[in-house]
Amino acid sequence: MGLTKQYLRYVASAVFGVIGSQKANIAYVTLRGGEKGRYVAVAACEQVFIWDVRKGEKVLILQGQKHEVTFLCASPDGIHLAVGYEDGAVRIFSLLNGESNVSFNGHKTAISAMHYDSLGARLVTGSRDTDVIVWDIINECGLYRLRGHKDVITEALFLKDKNILVTSSKDSFVKWWDLDTQHCFKTMVGHRSEVWGMVLLNQGNRLLTGSADSELRAWDIDYLQEEKAEGETKVKKGKTLLDDDDDDEDNNEELDESPEERILSCKKAGSILREARDRVVSLTADAKARVIACHGNDSVLEIFTVLSEEEVQKKMTKKTKKAKKKAAKAQEEAAAEEEEAAVPLVERTLKDEILRLTKIKASAKIRWVDCLSCVGGELKVALLLQNNTVETYSLKTSDNTPTANKTSRLTLGGHRTDVRTLAFSSDNLAVLSASGDTVKVWNRSTLQVIRTMVCEYALCSLFVPGDRQIILGTKSGKLQIFELASGSLLETVDAHSGALWSLCLAPDQRGIVTGSADKKVKFWEFELIKDEGSSSGQKRLTLNHTRTLQLEEDILCVKFSPDNRLLAVSLLDCTVKVFYTDTLKFFLSLYGHKLPVLCLDISHDNTLIATGSADRNVKIWGLDFGDCHRSMFAHDDSVMFLQFLPKTHLFFTAGKDKKIKQWDADKFQLVQTLEGHHREVWCLTISPNGDHIVSASHDKSLRLWERTREPIILEEEREMAREAEFEEDMAKGDAPVVPGETEGEAAPAAKKTVETVKAAERIMEALEIYREESRKMEEHKYACQNAANKIPPPKPNPILVAFGNVSPSQYVLDVIKKVRSSELEVSLLVLPFPYVPELLRLFNGYIHQGLEVELVCRCLFFLLKIHFGQISSNQMMLSVIDELRTNTVTKVREIRDVMGFNSAALQFLQREIESKEDVMFFTDATGQLEEKKRKRRRRERAILTIA
Repeated sequence: MGLTKQYLRYVASAVFGVIGSQKANIAYVTLRGGEKGRYVAVAACEQVFIWDVRKGEKVLILQGQKHEVTFLCASPDGIHLAVGYEDGAVRIFSLLNGESNVSFNGHKTAISAMHYDSLGARLVTGSRDTDVIVWDIINECGLYRLRGHKDVITEALFLKDKNILVTSSKDSFVKWWDLDTQHCFKTMVGHRSEVWGMVLLNQGNRLLTGSADSELRAWDIDYLQEEKAEGETKVKKGKTLLDDDDDDEDNNEELDESPEERILSCKKAGSILREARDRVVSLTADAKARVIACHGNDSVLEIFTVLSEEEVQKKMTKKTKKAKKKAAKAQEEAAAEEEEAAVPLVERTLKDEILRLTKIKASAKIRWVDCLSCVGGELKVALLLQNNTVETYSLKTSDNTPTANKTSRLTLGGHRTDVRTLAFSSDNLAVLSASGDTVKVWNRSTLQVIRTMVCEYALCSLFVPGDRQIILGTKSGKLQIFELASGSLLETVDAHSGALWSLCLAPDQRGIVTGSADKKVKFWEFELIKDEGSSSGQKRLTLNHTRTLQLEEDILCVKFSPDNRLLAVSLLDCTVKVFYTDTLKFFLSLYGHKLPVLCLDISHDNTLIATGSADRNVKIWGLDFGDCHRSMFAHDDSVMFLQFLPKTHLFFTAGKDKKIKQWDADKFQLVQTLEGHHREVWCLTISPNGDHIVSASHDKSLRLWERTREPIILEEEREMAREAEFEEDMAKGDAPVVPGETEGEAAPAAKKTVETVKAAERIMEALEIYREESRKMEEHKYACQNAANKIPPPKPNPILVAFGNVSPSQYVLDVIKKVRSSELEVSLLVLPFPYVPELLRLFNGYIHQGLEVELVCRCLFFLLKIHFGQISSNQMMLSVIDELRTNTVTKVREIRDVMGFNSAALQFLQREIESKEDVMFFTDATGQLEEKKRKRRRRERAILTIA
């Protein structure tokens, strides 16, 4: 049976209009050959944009899937960018080609903190699910999950040269984790409210935390010596300048009493007062932790500098000299008065080590900040603002009173506030978008801004026939006419006394109709009048008011029928009234919605009218008698926009539930759902030829959707939707339990997902094929022994043939190799035990042949760990395990020897080349370069001192 009606699929084409999403932070990145501090990475809904701040251009787009980006972290080498998503996934992108080959899936909810270690070999992630996970970047797998916090993780940092992790959370605690034993050995309880951020200073010897008040608290970290042998006394730590005798005694008591103090002790060193009174929103430091930047919910960024030990000592020497002079003067005065003067005691305080450098006033409220120290004492600061703007500043930290200079501002590519109205030009090439302060015209093919004009708060818009002018209806009830060629405001017409919610072009293209909250519908005609400002006597467009229709309620939407016979008006009393256009006599009243109708449209043949309401329903009415053909539950929230596709009975709706849906008004069924927006969809527009749709949302993004030639078969779509729902439910099931493991602080990192279940199923299918092929070969062997004539071998499985006639055992290994490294453990964990003995026998063969020894050993050790009880109690497995023990040790030793030999050979070659050509490699060359830089900095300082 042929298709009775064909629907064509619409697909997402591009995201534009967003400069930086508010959910994720901003980060400086370095592209190949690019200078330091020129490129910043920001989230743009599910994508990541790399902006060249000097040119104001997008240079790279890191494509996401469907979940919003919530955190960004650049690797220490600058080559990779870790991106955390709202569903808890983490993907590592290469900044060289913009591709992602590594992904981790362990968290249940959005990533809230991420940090690399100093080598870039490990990544720690914190999430809204209160868990902290440490990932191995090189091996592409999870190491362990750390549980202990009771609220959202706000920061997680590795301590340099120590296998220690420090995490902070909204539960007001800061926890210290020993990664060798994977347990929390210390919990700091010195905060009364949420800990919103923290940074490590002084080579990891000081911790600075930001909380919900105006204080930045500093904590001194003392790394204690390893526990002495029995009988030896512990070395008493030397007093710091901030300690007094009582504190020192308390510290020693803690040393003897609590085992957690054996690794480090943490003591409050004081606090720095911020100028802002609200909570810390973002707290960050540069790579060397010499500059600290923090801000609250306002537009002021405070910058502090951390003095080096030499600078602090110089400062203390000056203070001591000053105090001695003061004391000597006091002694002279006391001697004259024959009294004893007190000798002053100069104490080193936190204010002597951390100084307030300057503050930067941004153009709007700050959401995120990142800073970067460059050559010559220059500090570059990048700010992501709450109004969809990125600003960068530069200042000299070496100056006595540094002033910040704004170096760039990215605003052209987006609106400051939400886009509330969209319109397509008649030639399908230009798109108009208007917000609370500006109206922009975009080129649809290049997605570049053609014109930007300042306007009032726009609620509705359209292109004037000819596409040379545009008309906006504003919240204040005015009509604004702009000319596109010059980008100028031609005229502002005081049309209504209330908000102008809707305007519609007349079918004869000679005028427009407007509907407002002042309960009036007004008709306007286009007119050309002499431009008084023009010397050449040119004419300009204006609007001439012709008729007014007074109604009882506020008007929300107006629409002409395509034949210009009827006018439909949506009112605040939840009804839609239809009038004759020529006489303005009442024709029909469409009532049935429980809440006001926010949008409506009339089909091209004047037979149907579709209405969308705040009651989440769409109703389809006949225009002959006003009968309701069907009422459909369309969205999970208010229906904000509705429009028919040109020359069809198909229409699109947009809702506050973040979705856009296509419906068939004849069959009353859902055709397709376009998902992509992450917030409420305010409006959409369809091109005159129906090939393109542009939608605008509260997430600040504009999305372009294109019609493809691919047909939609509704039964298949529904079947696929059901399958996807079933797979999600299957993955959401109970997490697999590791036998013998109790619920503690440490747990496996990965989680059960659809991919891990599918990978386990593929391994099971491969083992089934192996069993079947083995059984066939046994039967063939037995038949050959008993038969006189030669029997041909059985035909191999078609799957094995498709893979190039591989052996069944090789096919099983190929399937295991294709499982992602980060999902391997969970895939083996959900594998039923009856398959394990067969797998262990295969592993024995692989190791004996030297095939993928590292991968096989990893799988082997994991299976032995989780099924230890069942394997050790099975007498049939004894010989296999014994063989595995012998083969594994032998093969691993061989690999180790080969690696050692290769390493020694490379070192020998390095020495040979260095002795011949007198050049230095790698570390030595880097060290020499650093020494040169240090000498140059010393010379610069000396010159500055002389000057």
